[in-house]
Amino acid sequence: MPPRRLLAIAASAALLSSPAIYAGTGNKKPKATLDGSEVVCPLGTFICAPRPDNFALCRPNGLLEFYDPFLSKDSSLRNTAKTFVWADHVESPDQTLYHLTGHVKTVRADQELHADIADYNSDTSDYDARGNVHYQEAEHLLSADHITGNTNNSTGLATGNVRFQMLDSHGNGTAVRAEQLDANRNRYSVATYSTCDIGRHIWEIRAKKIDTDENTGRGVAHSATMNMFGVPMFYSPYMSFPLNNDRQSGLLYPYFEHTGEAGYQFRIPYYFNLAPNYDATLTPRYYTLRGSMLSGEVRYMFPKTSGSFAFEYLPNDQYNDQRITPTSFDTQGSQRYLYKFVNSTSVWPGWSLGTNISRASDQNYLHDFGDDLFTVSTTLLYSSMYLYGAGNWWSAQVGGDIWQNVEPSVPNSVEPYRRLPRAAFNMDIPFWRWYDVGMTSEAVAFHKPDSVEGSRLDLYPYVDADFQGAAWFFRPKLAYRYTQYSLDSGYQGYGFYGPISAGTPSPYTESNPSRSLPIVSLDQGLIFERSTSLFGSNYTQTLEPRLYYLYVPYRNQNNLPLFDTNTMDFDDWMLFAPNQFSGSDRQMNANNLTAAVTTRFLDDGGVERISATFGQIRYFTPQKVQVPCSGTGYSCTAITNWAGSDYVAELSSQLNDQWTMSTEYLWNPNTRKTELGTFTVQRRLGFDGILNFSYRFREGLLEQYDVSAVYPLTARWRLIGDWTYSVMDKRTVEAVAGVQYEGCCVKMSVVARHYVNGYDGVITTLPAGQIGPGSDTAVMFELEFKGMGALSGQTDNILRRDILGYQ
Repeated sequence: MPPRRLLAIAASAALLSSPAIYAGTGNKKPKATLDGSEVVCPLGTFICAPRPDNFALCRPNGLLEFYDPFLSKDSSLRNTAKTFVWADHVESPDQTLYHLTGHVKTVRADQELHADIADYNSDTSDYDARGNVHYQEAEHLLSADHITGNTNNSTGLATGNVRFQMLDSHGNGTAVRAEQLDANRNRYSVATYSTCDIGRHIWEIRAKKIDTDENTGRGVAHSATMNMFGVPMFYSPYMSFPLNNDRQSGLLYPYFEHTGEAGYQFRIPYYFNLAPNYDATLTPRYYTLRGSMLSGEVRYMFPKTSGSFAFEYLPNDQYNDQRITPTSFDTQGSQRYLYKFVNSTSVWPGWSLGTNISRASDQNYLHDFGDDLFTVSTTLLYSSMYLYGAGNWWSAQVGGDIWQNVEPSVPNSVEPYRRLPRAAFNMDIPFWRWYDVGMTSEAVAFHKPDSVEGSRLDLYPYVDADFQGAAWFFRPKLAYRYTQYSLDSGYQGYGFYGPISAGTPSPYTESNPSRSLPIVSLDQGLIFERSTSLFGSNYTQTLEPRLYYLYVPYRNQNNLPLFDTNTMDFDDWMLFAPNQFSGSDRQMNANNLTAAVTTRFLDDGGVERISATFGQIRYFTPQKVQVPCSGTGYSCTAITNWAGSDYVAELSSQLNDQWTMSTEYLWNPNTRKTELGTFTVQRRLGFDGILNFSYRFREGLLEQYDVSAVYPLTARWRLIGDWTYSVMDKRTVEAVAGVQYEGCCVKMSVVARHYVNGYDGVITTLPAGQIGPGSDTAVMFELEFKGMGALSGQTDNILRRDILGYQ
């Protein structure tokens, strides 16, 4: 081989094996896309996932000018790849020192180096590149006037007009001096760092020293100042930031807010990435009206257990506000707290222990510290603990449930019965070709102060069959329900809704009442298909008539307590339900026939584009089993003697990916009134805009309009709005207005929210002298620096709940 070629190969190998500052690591993490590509949230999704950092708004091809898009991105090929060298002149006076001059270029795998002059010592592995030095590899770009280093030690030094860019994180900056400490650690002196466009830094970190570590994916700035538009915002002697999208310990985005119940609020979370399988977040908060609070969350995942623990703690409430009702206590000087513990543990194969505990210090907590309608309208906190088991044909659970009242305008007597203990066992065993035999069962003890208490055993064995073909089905079912009670002593002193006065007869005539009855049902239907066209497109249309017959004999159940049972609102799914009551304390009598028909339009890909259903139940006997009226004992029970149920009509459509619509209508032919009416339409506006309109009506309960939108003004600016109005109460239930800006490297949100306190669907009128459900206003401001964290902000969490399709 000619000496000149050997000389070139030796020099290039020395320069590329481990160059200063820009050496990579052999264990690469997954790369983040530069354009921030994302999947648009599908129409109709209830809560959309947070959007990842999107750098598509950055300057196209906003990389250092020498970036080569055709260079390989696979760094694993370096050890075996050939090295190619170009230079105008190569010389070696002693076969140890090599000197390359004039347009020096070397390429190996994902590495490429350009310089005016390069020297290499083959004995010491020292190298020296000078003049317009440009370097590129899979994850880094670097330019400097002068780079020296040692390939064996993976060390180096770059000086003079140092510029660097990290392709994984979109981070870039400048430095007076740059050092390579080893193959994975770099140090930049008198440096800047930002994820904004090169030369257009809206924000940047200016530091005396910045250390980066590829192993941890973390950067640390010492004696650092955060600047926006060149103006210093704050100083920190130590500032940590991520170099990729991996979980990293560090400060998260600060959050500012104002509410009437808590005043101005400032919070700044700190995230602890403790281990791959557990982490923690601590959030110090300060409320100008109430004082300092500490909140946090711990998450963990181990081979046999996983869960989380979240808490909020205020040691001393400083605010003496007016309570909503006299049932509430003065919280000034009190400790206030809220915690939630969720855990799932595998006990042994087929069995697991599930825990869900939520408790507050008092019933005013969510009202005082909630900052959205979703929180302040929560009336009960639910807690449970169950041991779950399951097999091929059975499932079981043993545990209990309790509730806590967190609605300050009502007394604690509204809390449901505590179900301690509670056990349930279900089985479904197939036999022969078409048949199943099974049972649902429950045994539970009920506890509640100033109410009748006792236990209940409910057994529901059945035999059913499922005969079906491609265009038909026939499903008979025969069941038997037996319910046995054991009431505690003193049951004679209670009615359905609490203690009764002397001389008033009690509905409970015996300590061990029971109920038993058969339940027979027959479900059958046909499915017809045809090819058709609609709006110029081809579809497969189905026509699906269905009949459901239900027979349940009448049993007088006025002597049975009401532990966890109430009448369910009539809806489309109740056309085919064997009971109109929740819980086991009441079983409806029935001699009913449901007739319904559904038609669907399916496109060539099998996607349902239009669906319409119409149906009604015909009653051949009166509906005698009813739930007693609240507060009036059992004398107000009335028999419903209707020939038919509400007519149920439903229609939904999504002819394309830009809009979807659904509506439901219930009309009572007996009262000739509309019982329920809903209408929802959603329209996509551009790429990330959305427009929603909905109307909800339930006779005697609510009538509301809701309009919400995310309207993109430009690629960077969008307006946020939501308005919910109650016709019955003649007032706005909630209003949200805000503006969001998203640039290449920064996001900003300013959102104002006005909402009703203590609202649970109906705004009730309280006696004179009491403060009723009023209103509150929260103003939230959030600033996010892209590439400095991966946690969505507080405003995003609230808006995803309020606006259907928000992302």
